[in-house]
Amino acid sequence: MALETLSPDWEFDRLDDGSQKIHAEVQLKNYGKFLEEYTSQLKRIEDALDDSVGDVWDFNLDPIALKLLPYEQSSLLELIKTENKVLNKVITVYAALCCEIKKLKYEAETKFYNGLLFYGEGATDSSMVEGDCQIQMGRFVSFLQELSCFVTRCYEVVVNVVHQLAVLYTSNKNAPKIIETSGVHFQAMYEHLGELLTILITLDEIIDNHATLKDHWTMYKRLLKSVHHNPSKFGIQEDKLKPFEKLLLKLECQLLDGMIFQACIEQQFDSLNGGVSVSKNSTFAEEFAHTLRTAFANVEAKLGEPSEIDQRDKYVGICGLFVLHFQIFRTVDKKFYKSLLDVCKKVPAITLTANIIWFADNFLIQKIPAAAKLLDKKSIHTVKTQRENFLQQRAQSLTKDMQSYYVFVSSWMTKMESILSKEQRTTKFSEDLSNRCNVFIQGFLYAYSLSTIIKTTMNLYMSMQKPMTKTSVKALCRLVELLKAIEHMFYRRSMVVADSVTHITQHLQYQALHSISVAKKRVISDKKYSEQRLDVLSALVLAENTLDGPSTKQRRLIVSLALSVGTQMKTFKDEELIPLQLVLKKLDLISELTERVRAQCDCCFLYWHRAVFPIYLDDVYENAVDSARLHYMFSALRDCVPAMMHARHLESYEVLLECYDKEIMEVLNEHLLDKLCKEIEKDLRLSVHTHLKLDDRNPFRVGMKDLAHFFFLNPIRFFNRFIDIKAYVTHYLDKTFYNLTTVALHDWATYSEMRNLATQRYGLNMTEAHLPSQTLEQGLDVLEIMRNIHVFVSRYLYNLNNQIFIERTSNNKHLNTINIRHIANSIRTHGTGIMNTTVNFTYQFLRKKFYIFSQFMYDEHIKSRLIKDIRFFREVKDQNDHKYPFERADKFNRGIRKLGITPDGQSYLDQFRQLISQIGNAMGYVRMIRSGGLHCCSSAIRFVPDLEDIVNFEELVKEEGLSEETQKAARQLDSVLSDLTRNFAEGTEYFKMLVDVFAPEFRSPKNMHLRNFYIIVPPLTLNFVEHSMNCKEKLNKKNKSGAAFTDDGFAMGVAYILKLLDQYQEFDSLHWFQSVREKYVKEIRGVTKQQKVQSTNQDEKLLQTMNLTHKRLEFCLQEFELLYFSLSSARIFFRADKTAAEESQEKKEKEEESGKASNGDLSNSTPAEPVVK
Repeated sequence: MALETLSPDWEFDRLDDGSQKIHAEVQLKNYGKFLEEYTSQLKRIEDALDDSVGDVWDFNLDPIALKLLPYEQSSLLELIKTENKVLNKVITVYAALCCEIKKLKYEAETKFYNGLLFYGEGATDSSMVEGDCQIQMGRFVSFLQELSCFVTRCYEVVVNVVHQLAVLYTSNKNAPKIIETSGVHFQAMYEHLGELLTILITLDEIIDNHATLKDHWTMYKRLLKSVHHNPSKFGIQEDKLKPFEKLLLKLECQLLDGMIFQACIEQQFDSLNGGVSVSKNSTFAEEFAHTLRTAFANVEAKLGEPSEIDQRDKYVGICGLFVLHFQIFRTVDKKFYKSLLDVCKKVPAITLTANIIWFADNFLIQKIPAAAKLLDKKSIHTVKTQRENFLQQRAQSLTKDMQSYYVFVSSWMTKMESILSKEQRTTKFSEDLSNRCNVFIQGFLYAYSLSTIIKTTMNLYMSMQKPMTKTSVKALCRLVELLKAIEHMFYRRSMVVADSVTHITQHLQYQALHSISVAKKRVISDKKYSEQRLDVLSALVLAENTLDGPSTKQRRLIVSLALSVGTQMKTFKDEELIPLQLVLKKLDLISELTERVRAQCDCCFLYWHRAVFPIYLDDVYENAVDSARLHYMFSALRDCVPAMMHARHLESYEVLLECYDKEIMEVLNEHLLDKLCKEIEKDLRLSVHTHLKLDDRNPFRVGMKDLAHFFFLNPIRFFNRFIDIKAYVTHYLDKTFYNLTTVALHDWATYSEMRNLATQRYGLNMTEAHLPSQTLEQGLDVLEIMRNIHVFVSRYLYNLNNQIFIERTSNNKHLNTINIRHIANSIRTHGTGIMNTTVNFTYQFLRKKFYIFSQFMYDEHIKSRLIKDIRFFREVKDQNDHKYPFERADKFNRGIRKLGITPDGQSYLDQFRQLISQIGNAMGYVRMIRSGGLHCCSSAIRFVPDLEDIVNFEELVKEEGLSEETQKAARQLDSVLSDLTRNFAEGTEYFKMLVDVFAPEFRSPKNMHLRNFYIIVPPLTLNFVEHSMNCKEKLNKKNKSGAAFTDDGFAMGVAYILKLLDQYQEFDSLHWFQSVREKYVKEIRGVTKQQKVQSTNQDEKLLQTMNLTHKRLEFCLQEFELLYFSLSSARIFFRADKTAAEESQEKKEKEEESGKASNGDLSNSTPAEPVVK
């Protein structure tokens, strides 16, 4: 029952409930919606692509191309339909054979020629290791096997074509007549057969000229021999070797011995089992010879003419056919043979493909030696000398040819632009179409002529191994550019060309149909019906029917075959036939216009002549004005790429492409880009340094080259990228200027100027270096100071209050200063890491200085005096009100001089004072580093809105689920911010570190001699004040050497050493500065009293002396006061209020507090854990 219900008869859907209608409406609505969205999307794409989406296409940028080849999905059997069954059969067979030949030709040109030509490329001799040749050949064997199958197929097709023709043109009276052939000449068949023979000739020539292939083959055979002796070593079964060797032997005989063509024509054409007879068929022999002569007459007339289209290729085919004719029928038409050879005078060489050049004379003499014997040696020799003369003439006329073609092509391009941009007139539509057709064909003819000149000349030079002059190379490159310009012109106007081509083909088809219909009427009007007449009529009907449709290759082939039958019996008058043939020729050209233009403008052969590229680039560089032609040359170089994809001897064709890409780019960099970069840089440098008058820059004398033209070029497309000359040079300059600025930071202004000049003069958009910039008064760099800290502390003087270092002396008219801002700039330049390194360097420096300090304090003379002074002070302090006597210090100061002085008049105490000043300067520098660091941090952190509440960027990024890279960046940002805030909040206590590191050593019992230091401070201060007063007095003198107004390094040094020795209290117990003040105040009062007494005596001289003394004493007191203030200030840095014992006590208390806190935490978590402090 269930089965029955599901049977197909159950058609419930017949009940219409309206649901289908609803569905249909919904679908329609959705479709409408989709179309709207799609339209708007396309509109957006169009807007985004360019404002000027118009008729002009760009060869480099377009992702879409138009294919204009007519196409239809109809087989030959569908197209060839007439009432005449016999004729149908004949035309179908011939058309099928011609199509087969075209397919074979396409396969040979794309796959086999390129595979063979590029064998061995992509690996230079230097990069080849032993065994590479054999590996390459090993990969290539399968290709040779494919080639062998291809050649065999060609042989079969040749035999078939000959048989099919021989059957039609039979001289056997008993054999049945297929169709009447008395006036029928299937020209197309012979042309196609000629093309097939040309393929075999080309394969022979490629292999014959390929030395690498033969060498590698020999090596491969040797390798096989080794394998044969020991197959197990190579992991190969012996029984497989024999068949493989046989295969190789077959390949060698068939392909590598240069016998591909010869073997083809030497085939057995007569059927053995009484089938088709060829060699004895006199009718066929005559037809063959007649067709050859007719074809040759057509070809010869056009060879070397401006209207030549493909006659050269046909000539090669005719030579092949001639040899085939000789081989089959064993007769030679000497006159025809001679006229074939005479063509060599006009066309000395023909390029078969890429760099393979073919000499007809060699071919004919070699293949038909019997006829060659009849020729005299002289005429053969003449052909060879003519070839050399041709090359010489060509070399001389190249430049002239180039100039005339330049004019031709330019005027053609103008004509093309004007004719295509005009609106088509409806009244003169056919006239417009004829004009367009002629312009298109003219462009193609120019392309053909240019291509022929370039290929023939370059390949002749190569094959005859003659050197080319630079002028010739430049002229040839110009011709290559013109060739590509024609292709680009067609491409740019793709839209209009595509539009016109369809109209033109229709127009031509109409003309052809008109001619045929006239002839058809003539045939119908004649009432004498015979089989031949019926064949003609059927053929004309077939031609008409076929022309009425798209102009595909197949249809045009059928038309030409049909007309071979249809033109017999004078159906067409001569004045009708010639225009019809012309129209059909035009139809052929226009139908395949873009394909043919592309084939003619294909510059794949340049791969074999790429040695000219450097010379070309040098020329472009010299004549920068028309640098835009680079686009054409790169377009030509790019043509090699599709051919290279058929290389089979490497792991992948991409290896070959990479190699080629690398080679071209290296040449481009060396001969153009790098030269350009260097020249621009040189020009910028010389322009910025004109004031130095480096060389003669007068353009009237040294000439001027405007390289700016290179920067107006659009990026050049090469492989899968664009070469942007402007960007390349900009990057080079950016990189150079950046690197050189980092090396010499003080040159930043010069490079900025050069950047601006590059923008103004060449329009380069330079990147700002954003090197942590230097201020105009950058001062010495932290790095420099750090490396030479010993020099710095001796040459610079420190000012404590302004935190500034001033140069002691200078050869210039000004002194350098270094302040916090300079240091902050330096830290910004080098990064905060430099601060710790600097302190480390200072530590190393202090170690050395303290060693000298210790030696001085240990010296017997010094030590004994200091011990005496301490003992003396202890004895007299109660009488002296605990003040150290000034006289004692003065005595020490003078006494030291007796120990000896240096040549420049300095005592040991002077040197000791300088040592302490240098130590103090080093400490001042450390202080400045810290201040600079804080300054730098504060200027960096001002961009952080709230220091108290800084968000964690990494968490935010993770919440948003952003990429791993973004998370990494956020993590980096967080760490930078935390570093900044920490540095800003704390700043490192460098002084404390430098005290802590030296103090234990200073205070240890083994350095007891250093404990005497506090007692040497009074004489030191005296010495310092004397020195300071001398320096300040020199400020007012003309000779200012040694003048200075500050030297707080001394106070800093004393404060630091007292801290290290923990002797602040001992020094304070001397009450030294009070003692000094009392002494000077007392003396000043005494002088004042005397002044009052003397003023009554009216002694002028004495009064002047008194005034000077008074001033001197006040000056001394002021200096001591200043020193006292400086020392007090410096002591604050080292926490002078606390002794070492108090500091250690404070430290203990802090540790105990933190210990208690952690202990409390621990007691909460683990009950019985002892805390180790």
